[in-house]
Amino acid sequence: MSSKRPLRIGFSARIFHPKAGMRGIRSKSLQYLEQSVAHWVMSRDVMVFMIPSVNSDGQVYRSNIRLSDYATYLDGLILQGGADVSPQSYGEEPLHPDWVGDHVRDAYEMELLHEFMESGKAVLGICRGAQLINVALGGSLHQDIVLQVEGAASHVHEDFDRHAHAITWSDSSVFARLYPGLSSGRVISIHHQAINTLGRGLRVEARSVEDEVIEAVRLETKSYVVGLQWHPEFHPPGAPDLLDCMPILDEFLDAAYGQRWWRRRSGRQGPGLLNGVKGWFRFPPAGTRKSSLLDTVKGVFRFPARG
Repeated sequence: MSSKRPLRIGFSARIFHPKAGMRGIRSKSLQYLEQSVAHWVMSRDVMVFMIPSVNSDGQVYRSNIRLSDYATYLDGLILQGGADVSPQSYGEEPLHPDWVGDHVRDAYEMELLHEFMESGKAVLGICRGAQLINVALGGSLHQDIVLQVEGAASHVHEDFDRHAHAITWSDSSVFARLYPGLSSGRVISIHHQAINTLGRGLRVEARSVEDEVIEAVRLETKSYVVGLQWHPEFHPPGAPDLLDCMPILDEFLDAAYGQRWWRRRSGRQGPGLLNGVKGWFRFPPAGTRKSSLLDTVKGVFRFPARG
């Protein structure tokens, strides 16, 4: 057995918010990890950890545990799928009552993303996670593809995790290196929102064949930050009609290993957000206590008032 410590990969939590009148466990705020995505990563002998949010109304307060502590301890971050990103997080109002999204989760995941990027740790966003990366870097979303994209194809279906469509990438995409001899593949798609304007420093890696909706993005810095609009964890191993997503997982894990090796060799943090995209977030002055991302990027995003 190898003595090398396995990678420790953190997952952002999905959040269930209770509604009035609910009883039992559904009357509580729940934070959870979808099994398929955890098992997908664990298939490469990786340890996975769900990172809970820390809210001021809980029994553990932000002064006790900081999200930056997780960025120090863990080797990489995966932002998992789930609820819509709130339009208010990119300066818009919801066009429909069903599209208000989850601004609480937005704030938590943006802070988490900020801490891991600043630490130079690898980040992979899946579905909502890709959209969150884009919004955190100043981009916007189509609130609804059918409503806002002319000639839109179906990206969400009652078949849920069996609904697939084709994506394509160019020869200049990193995907061309990951998939030599290929320029397209079919992916499991479950989303009604999509990236509209690109966030700072992001480039498009892949698009939908039918309507050119953005399906993958990558940050153009030394830090590894990639977003996939589809769900690679729902691709069965060896499925002949679906894109094999293990090369993407291996690339992410290789980046996490590389950063860990660099830190161990140099005794310092890797080249992170402050080196690669300085000026894209507003940070507090040096020497002051770091607060949440809501404070560090105040004025860049419009969040609803607390309460």
